[in-house]
Amino acid sequence: MNAAPGDATRAAAARLLQRCEELAAVSASADGIERVHLSPEHARVNAMAAQWLTAAGLSTWQDAAGNQWGRLEGAEPGLPALVLGSHLDTVPDAGRYDGILGVVTAIEVAARLAPDRAELPFALEVVAFGDEEGTRFGTALLGSRAVAGTWLEEWWDVADAAGTTLRQASSAFGLDPDRIGEAARRPEDLVGYLELHIEQGPQLEAAGRALGVVTSIAGARRFAGRVVGEARHAGGTPYGRRRDALVGASQVVLAVERLAVETGGIATVGRLQAHPGGVNVVPGLVEFSLDVRAEHDAARDDLVARVTASARETCAARGLSVELHETHSAPGVYCDAALTESVVAGIAATGDHDPVRLYSRAGHDAMAVAAVTPVAMIFVRCEDGISHHPAEDVTLEDVALGLVALEAAVRDVARRRSAAR
Repeated sequence: MNAAPGDATRAAAARLLQRCEELAAVSASADGIERVHLSPEHARVNAMAAQWLTAAGLSTWQDAAGNQWGRLEGAEPGLPALVLGSHLDTVPDAGRYDGILGVVTAIEVAARLAPDRAELPFALEVVAFGDEEGTRFGTALLGSRAVAGTWLEEWWDVADAAGTTLRQASSAFGLDPDRIGEAARRPEDLVGYLELHIEQGPQLEAAGRALGVVTSIAGARRFAGRVVGEARHAGGTPYGRRRDALVGASQVVLAVERLAVETGGIATVGRLQAHPGGVNVVPGLVEFSLDVRAEHDAARDDLVARVTASARETCAARGLSVELHETHSAPGVYCDAALTESVVAGIAATGDHDPVRLYSRAGHDAMAVAAVTPVAMIFVRCEDGISHHPAEDVTLEDVALGLVALEAAVRDVARRRSAAR
């Protein structure tokens, strides 16, 4: 269905994949890819992105939240900007393309448009967000929320596993926490935001399509949970006297999966830690994470309520208590109709005139940016739908098609805006 990309486009796609490899080499872990917010690795990849942006003809800066930017002026200086971008931070033991492919593709598109800047009715900006995943501080979308002007002051006191607060880490990175407001953009200074991202799911592969149009992004809520019982000697405590927090937490985890399947939502326990952790001690405390998503916020919130009620009932029956503390909440976002039509036009430039439309079950920076400007997204097929794992993979051909589509989408936005003026 897609037209075969030409040699020049394939060569550009190969360059993008090489840049993904170069970024993958910047890691805090010797055994895999890990780059977290406000780390030395964060600074290194920002510097690499700045170098590529400069070579593409853009002016560059790092904002007050640690996001890396580049700007290409349009037909006249000071025009509102169409922003392209994604993120450069990762989860632990990450793949090479989640977020990263979107950044390097945006830079390449800017380079391709630079010779035609005099015809652009807007400036073109590229952003590499510094914290989409929330790996270090547990609060996702820090970079894009700062840009959207939705920063919360209480985040400054959140600490990482080593006890370093976000405020301390920001200062150590060379930023001034008191100037975080300077990262916020005004709606009148923006045209919109386009993000290219790997799908992180199997639907495009199942449909035999390289690219897809994102209709909406599922809202997510995250919780830090605790099941509290009583730690006692494993040998000397009869079962009738046990208040085993791990057994109770295990039942909660099973209920999380059952309720998600029953309601059509998505709920995941990604972390479970028993304390005190002795092989001959009945666990008295279990800490766990909970991530809940759904296509619509009402369905997501209903699933949270069902999980909470089930957990309380299960734990009460075992003489346990359960606590859920919400650490992150992001509403679902619908992609802008006009920008999405430009994405459809962009994909049509690859030969696919009836692209797959799908909602994103994963969160993205676009959902935060939507608070300040219209957003739209392109998905690129990834092998077996695998993401957040070293096996994450894309093909050169699909990357080339994504590059063609994103450039064509930007040109379509320019055409529509010029016609409207």
